[in-house]
Amino acid sequence: MIRKRIDAKNTLIKTKTYPHRFASKNGHEVLLGIGGNIGDVVRRFDHLLYYLKRSALVRVVETAPILKNPPFGYIDQGYFCNSLIRIETFLSPKALLRYILRVEKIFGRKRLFKDGPRTLDIDIIFYENVTIETKNLTLPHPGWRERASVLIPLSMMKGKMK
Repeated sequence: MIRKRIDAKNTLIKTKTYPHRFASKNGHEVLLGIGGNIGDVVRRFDHLLYYLKRSALVRVVETAPILKNPPFGYIDQGYFCNSLIRIETFLSPKALLRYILRVEKIFGRKRLFKDGPRTLDIDIIFYENVTIETKNLTLPHPGWRERASVLIPLSMMKGKMK
């Protein structure tokens, strides 16, 4: 594992699987944001990657480096580790949301309060060029342009969204 201090608040973490590129096939291209600050989050990210790679519903294309950064919203908690995973899927945006909510639950996610500590958070940042605004899903993810947890890992990804 390699750690590199970016600035006073942010640290970049590189492991053997973050960042990494995999062979691309077909399907809708999606960028997932992942984060967590409870337990061994870097190890959990590795477990998540292996879980997704075994799934018939998504195909992992690329991962970004992991960024360790301060929380926002509710700030009385530990730093977060965040990264991005580019996938391909034939699921619709709403079906993908149901799938990732189920994955979060498998990895121990409990929603105690907004912006609270968590074992694993998975957000759909982009789903190709789709724009949606419903009660349960907004695409692209609102606020992604203001979040270092998205912008810094995204700047280091080699692949571009379709």
